[in-house]
Amino acid sequence: MTRIVGIDIPDKKPIWIALTHIYGVGRHNVQKILIDAKIDTVKKTSELTSEEVSRISKALENYKVEGDLRKEVGENIKRLKEIGSYRGSRHSKNLPSKGQRTRSNARTKRGKRVTIGAMKKEVLNTAAQTAQKEGVKTK
Repeated sequence: MTRIVGIDIPDKKPIWIALTHIYGVGRHNVQKILIDAKIDTVKKTSELTSEEVSRISKALENYKVEGDLRKEVGENIKRLKEIGSYRGSRHSKNLPSKGQRTRSNARTKRGKRVTIGAMKKEVLNTAAQTAQKEGVKTK
């Protein structure tokens, strides 16, 4: 596997797909990076020479990727929480922050579905029986 900017890039994929494994590099940025490095986009990662890999690394220096980008995004979210903005409060509550609906969707953000308020008949019957034993009237 080829390492670029501290990330292992898959060998069997074309370079324009493999570079998207780097955090902060999307398909649009890949085209610009490969043009700057003067590398054919259809070339597989395993076919790259060490000189081509170094040209890609040099072209990536102009972009904020991996650790620097993650740190900046984390600081931005922390700042929103500290100033008490609506978006910051949504981040702290682990809810969608950009206006998406949460009544029926947002499962990836909110987690596994939990049913609230519905009790099974067995639970109701045992609660009624214990109440009768204690002498409490039920409907």
